[in-house]
Amino acid sequence: MHVVYVYGTFYLFQSARWVQCRGPGLRYIPANAPADTVRLRLENTLVSRVPRAAFYNLSQLRFLWLTYNCITSVHPSSFLNLRSLHELRLDGNLLSAFPWEGLRDAPLLRTLGLHNNRLSSLPAQAALFLPNVTYLDLSSNRLTMLPAELLNLWFPRTGREGGLVKIKILGLHDNPWLCKCEISMVRSLSMSLGSLVVLIDQMLTCSKSIDGPTVEVPGKEASHCIRLSVKPAATTVISSLGSNVILRCDATGFPTPTLTWIKTSTYSGCCPPDTPENIEPLPKNLKSFLQVSPGVGLRWSVISLSGLSLRDAGEYRCQARNTAGIAEANIKLKVVGVIGGAHPTTNKLVQAQLKTSFKLYRPDTI
Repeated sequence: MHVVYVYGTFYLFQSARWVQCRGPGLRYIPANAPADTVRLRLENTLVSRVPRAAFYNLSQLRFLWLTYNCITSVHPSSFLNLRSLHELRLDGNLLSAFPWEGLRDAPLLRTLGLHNNRLSSLPAQAALFLPNVTYLDLSSNRLTMLPAELLNLWFPRTGREGGLVKIKILGLHDNPWLCKCEISMVRSLSMSLGSLVVLIDQMLTCSKSIDGPTVEVPGKEASHCIRLSVKPAATTVISSLGSNVILRCDATGFPTPTLTWIKTSTYSGCCPPDTPENIEPLPKNLKSFLQVSPGVGLRWSVISLSGLSLRDAGEYRCQARNTAGIAEANIKLKVVGVIGGAHPTTNKLVQAQLKTSFKLYRPDTI
């Protein structure tokens, strides 16, 4: 082992290069760590910020511990060139914000520790940069609310997550959570049979107001939140040219969700190509023809399409949203028929296809 002492800092070098720096004599991120460093540990120093490209020369770095320092800010580009980084720990610092977008420079990151900082909010876009993180410790901060996007990331619905499913370990305890659906849902779903989420500490507390008295977050039996579910009246609808059609979907969840219709794609070959007026920008939000909530936790919606043309063919998405998350269901609309003259056999095939596959929903039956 090779040991170097510089300004109150110890550098320890081993095979599969490790570097450890500690001591109050260090106020800045060291710039002279060997380029082949795999593990870098910087702790108990007076370092107060992590500048842009602070570790750019350490492209082989896989483990980065910046724990129990005085760090108040991390530049969004601090992790440039750390494409091999697997573990990042910033526990025990003074961070009131974290540059989540900076994690895109570390695509292999699996472990992120932010325990014992001063984080007071989690932006919804944080979920975009955490898809591969399987260990996330946010305990002992000042967090009050969880964005629904993180809930959808941690508890994906069946069929939404491909490939190998991995268990996620979360640290959410010791935060002043407000008693909202999101935190209740996390505890409830983590306790359910077969859950792929494990809480470091199941003891979560919440309050009705920021300064109010805290109570234990209700568990599976007492949760007052109902997870979103969306069901279309039909997944495939086939209709003829010039006809009218109504598409419907039903949603359940608490709080009562709102529904949005979006046309997401069209069928190739439906329209004459290379004609600017035939190009439809997608995805496109559509206005609901009718949206009704017959009771708490229930809502259904329909859209009406009149005088169908080939351009109406495509995929339509019904999206439900509330504070507990987002759920979606897709409906494929196929438009069939003959433009101008056609062979009688073709018309018979179209009629048979309509009889067996097409179902029209009338407004007075929904």
